[in-house]
Amino acid sequence: MINHPTVRRLLDGGADDAPPPPRPTRRGQALDLALALLLASVCARYATVAARAHSQDGTHWHGSPWTGLLLLAPFVPLPLALRRRHPLAVLWTVLPAALLVRSQHEDIAFWAGVVVIVAAYSAAAYGRRPRAVLIGLAAAAAALVALFDDAKLPRFPNSVIAVLVLVPVLAVAYERRMWRRRVAEGRERLSALEREQLAALDRAVELERARIARELHDVVTHNVSMMTIQAGAARKILDTAPDRAREAMAAVEAGGRAAMTELRQVMGLLTIDSETGDDPAAAADLSPQPGLGRLDSLVEGVRRAGLPVELTVRGERRPVPPGVELAAYRVVQEALTNTVKHAGGADAAVTVDYAADQLTVEVTDTGGRPTGAAATGNGRGLLGLRERLAVHGGTLHTGPRPRGGYRVKASIPLES
Repeated sequence: MINHPTVRRLLDGGADDAPPPPRPTRRGQALDLALALLLASVCARYATVAARAHSQDGTHWHGSPWTGLLLLAPFVPLPLALRRRHPLAVLWTVLPAALLVRSQHEDIAFWAGVVVIVAAYSAAAYGRRPRAVLIGLAAAAAALVALFDDAKLPRFPNSVIAVLVLVPVLAVAYERRMWRRRVAEGRERLSALEREQLAALDRAVELERARIARELHDVVTHNVSMMTIQAGAARKILDTAPDRAREAMAAVEAGGRAAMTELRQVMGLLTIDSETGDDPAAAADLSPQPGLGRLDSLVEGVRRAGLPVELTVRGERRPVPPGVELAAYRVVQEALTNTVKHAGGADAAVTVDYAADQLTVEVTDTGGRPTGAAATGNGRGLLGLRERLAVHGGTLHTGPRPRGGYRVKASIPLES
């Protein structure tokens, strides 16, 4: 079976135009010109010898067809100077000229055949039209049969034979050297590409680690903070108000269950390609990530922790991308968590505004005293929120309010 793409395209009658060959270098053009001049000088020499031989036999070659032979033979190889730029044109120019001079002398026929061989090779190596190349090679084969049928292998002096042996050896050595250089350059390019891929992989791993850290921070910090505050409150009122202590412990249990549920979601995504059988996705907990529809339960959980929160929704609720919903939910979650930790005894307000072209989420508090959980804060949460919002083209503004308290405001553009 023939697998070479060029040959298969030729046999199958493929596309007429192949990709353009590389532009000839100056060195290649100089070699082509030197080859054309060398063959032209050889043809001129044998044409002159043939003309003189006929003249010595009593034939007057001045004004006879021998004059045309002498003028035409040196020009047969000259088109080879353009064999890389216009290979098919060179082949079809050389063929009729070679056939025209072949019958004049045996040596002329041989060297004309050499010119046809070079032109045929150039057409096969650099031709852009497969069908035309195939036709040209067939014509060249027929021409070579006619040329070498009339030709006689020339007898060279020993010095010429030495040169004819040495030139192919030098050509093979040069091509081998160039091949080794190209192989070395290809290996270097491959190594550079591998290094770039490894660097890109490292960057992707770092970005993924940062994303995972943000998810774990958002999940763990909020729920654990709520659980810590509820557990502390239950401990203080355990003897004086056992009913309220039981409510607080129930809130701790609910917060723990919520934390475990969200952690299973995150860890399920991380271990989706682990040893979970033929269908790992089916074994992972792929419940939907929290969104704006779960703000009520989030606010209610914070209220049970002792922070009065008012939730206001403006505009007409409509579906938004899941990533935007998750980002907005995390903004409210982080802001309320910070309020619980840093502003104990304050009141908080959450406002969600569905505008025509953007979604705005604002969380404010009236200020208060830090709680025991405030020592765990390191500012990573707000930084993670900015990165999360930046993915969706959103912005985050945070800072103290003029009349006291703190404000967190996120704006996320929406497609209208």
